[in-house]
Amino acid sequence: MDIICYLLVIVVFHSLVYDSYSQCLRGCSCIEDRHGRSLICMEESAFGAIPSNLPDDMTKIRIEKSHFTEIPRGAFSLTPALENLWLNFNDITVINSRGLEGLGNLTELRLQGNKLRSVPWTAFEDTPALKILDLKHNQLDVLPEHALKFLPGLTYLDLSFNRLTVISKDVFQNWPLYQKLQRMGEREATSFGPNVVLALHDNAWLCDCRLKGFVEFIRSLSPPIILMNSYLTCSGPDFRAGKFFHEVELNGCMKPAVSTPSSNISLPQGANVTLRCLAKARPDPSVWWTYGLKIIRGFHESQERVDDDTIRSFLVIPSAHVADRGVYTCTAVNFIGNSSASVLLDVQSPDSSQASAPSGPSNAPGAGDENVYIDIRIAKQTVRGISIEWYAALDHPADTWFTIHFGRSDAEKKEMIYIGPGIHSYSVSDLMPATKYEICVTLKNQAPHPGQCIMFVTGSDITEMEQREKLIHIVVIVLAMVLAVPIGMYACTTDIRFACLEGIMASWKNRRRESGPSGVERERQGTFDSLQAASDEGLVHKDSTEDRKVRRRSDDRLNRGKCDQSRLTAELY
Repeated sequence: MDIICYLLVIVVFHSLVYDSYSQCLRGCSCIEDRHGRSLICMEESAFGAIPSNLPDDMTKIRIEKSHFTEIPRGAFSLTPALENLWLNFNDITVINSRGLEGLGNLTELRLQGNKLRSVPWTAFEDTPALKILDLKHNQLDVLPEHALKFLPGLTYLDLSFNRLTVISKDVFQNWPLYQKLQRMGEREATSFGPNVVLALHDNAWLCDCRLKGFVEFIRSLSPPIILMNSYLTCSGPDFRAGKFFHEVELNGCMKPAVSTPSSNISLPQGANVTLRCLAKARPDPSVWWTYGLKIIRGFHESQERVDDDTIRSFLVIPSAHVADRGVYTCTAVNFIGNSSASVLLDVQSPDSSQASAPSGPSNAPGAGDENVYIDIRIAKQTVRGISIEWYAALDHPADTWFTIHFGRSDAEKKEMIYIGPGIHSYSVSDLMPATKYEICVTLKNQAPHPGQCIMFVTGSDITEMEQREKLIHIVVIVLAMVLAVPIGMYACTTDIRFACLEGIMASWKNRRRESGPSGVERERQGTFDSLQAASDEGLVHKDSTEDRKVRRRSDDRLNRGKCDQSRLTAELY
């Protein structure tokens, strides 16, 4: 009896052990030690998603290289005893805000080598015991101010090798652990316990005014908060790239302030001129020149740095012409605001002194062209564009510039485009459909006169689509006709061929009766139709002559009816 009980105990024990190990997932290994049971899945592409049948008694789960992309809601809610979760080197891009639900005992979370661009930091509200958070080698580029609000017990945070450029010092000043240390005295903070390690190196830090508070925070750190790598490096702007945080001095941000050495410049025609402006701002602004509300693209523009906060911009105008005179504006913009300064350029022609003389006729260029007639016409018009040409009888065609006034017909102010000498055509594209426009051609700096403008209306996209649909319908009908006509023709020609065969059979039979044996040679040289007729003749020869005649007349009438019907079908198509 004792032996039987002993055997039963052994069987029950083995069954319990087998059931325990049979719960391990396929392709994974389960290990049990003094810390509890561990599930380790290191097989390449073992899962396409986090398994839903995870054993509920695991204290450590390590799933790597499975290439799943999401941590869905409640993915580990059935493993409440879980303390260590390693999901390194997968393709995780999304974490549900409730993805860590039910992990109140979790102390370590490692997500190294994934593709996270952002993290739902409120998800850590479900992990109050978390101490280790590893997010290195991801694609994080933003760290919100309240990112660490729900991580009061964190002792290790690794954000290295990401894409962080600018973060606020408030990220760490809102951290409950940092606030607790700030309230402690120096002695209490030193005896706080284990150090708190931050890994922030190898990010694309942009060392301008926006990073000022964070740089000051890094400089102020002292135990128990320490940096894994204290040599944080600037990646930009260019003049600070490669410098360490402790080597740069950053100031507060400032709205751009633009100034020019001279606001009025006068020079003779043909001289070279360079317009200058200074833009002081933090961070660096974008600087450009405009002329007549348009960004200048034809002249050479360059910039140079004067100091950390100042940029000098140049606009080079070679061989200035009378048409180049006007107001040039230098504009600087950053995220705080914008500023601008203007330069008035006056280009004097060689005959300007004579034009101001009280006596004698005016010899200024263009004086004789003030009332010149400009013949303007439309060379080509499309649904969304137009090309125009013009002709003008000028006294000085090599020196005369034209101005194109273009815009919607109801617009009070038209866009002005300046056209150099020798050019007598202009094209506009990418216009609004079904819109009325007006385009005028005048001499330089003159207002449009009657006869110098053309009104036109762009086409409608709807009309174009309708025309396209009509074209498709026509093509379909033509294809149907092309396919249908051969069928009707074939039916007609087939009926006619059978009628012809009847005549050929009768003729061949009469010749055979008259010629006798010589018909055999002609039969050998006959065509395929003759052979077919001959075989049909052999079958028909058994009928009487009268029956054959009656049947031939009825067949002829039937064939003529079919042929007429086939012709009618062909004509319809």
